[in-house]
Amino acid sequence: MKRCVFIVFAAVLISLPAVADPLMLGRFSAGDIDGWQVREFEGHTRYRIVEIEGRKVLEADSDSSASSLYLEREIDLSETPVLEWSWRVEKPPGVTDERTKDGDDFAARVYVVAPGEGIFGIPISISYVWAGQARVGEFWPNPFTSRVMMFALDSGKQAAGTWRTHKRDVRVDFLRLFGREVDKLEGIAIMTDSDNSGLGARAWYGDIALRPE
Repeated sequence: MKRCVFIVFAAVLISLPAVADPLMLGRFSAGDIDGWQVREFEGHTRYRIVEIEGRKVLEADSDSSASSLYLEREIDLSETPVLEWSWRVEKPPGVTDERTKDGDDFAARVYVVAPGEGIFGIPISISYVWAGQARVGEFWPNPFTSRVMMFALDSGKQAAGTWRTHKRDVRVDFLRLFGREVDKLEGIAIMTDSDNSGLGARAWYGDIALRPE
């Protein structure tokens, strides 16, 4: 009888689909930022590994500056489409309208970048942000380019100083925001910026990974 039960159990295990391992993109908890390159837009946001409450994280400190950390990497989303990360901000910049060029500053951003289409193939991207004014769930075109859609996942000062964790199926979000089916990425970026408003901003980022659906 025990042998029969074992055989049935083994058959069930064999029939289950294999679950893909998470794809780690940012191992900040290990002090690892290899492969992440600085891209400057206006001044230099300082990025460094620090320890907070016994936890290693990536700190971003902007003083009227805007530069990002970019990981250029071709990523297949077929098995691991869900982006997971955590962030924490000191406080959002005190801008009045984040939909304008003067107000396009955010204490924390995470970009996912997908290949473009057509002759020129200009990439498109989603910028997940911790907003100061926009409501959670709101999205809008970036005031500098329609190739980037902004998406507010946190907002305001109420949760400032606390860690917030997010999981987003980026395929679903690209389809919703751009009307396009995306099956791969060509990079991911982090940015804390305050160049347009001339105000300061500070944030911390935890590990970033792509996980199975």
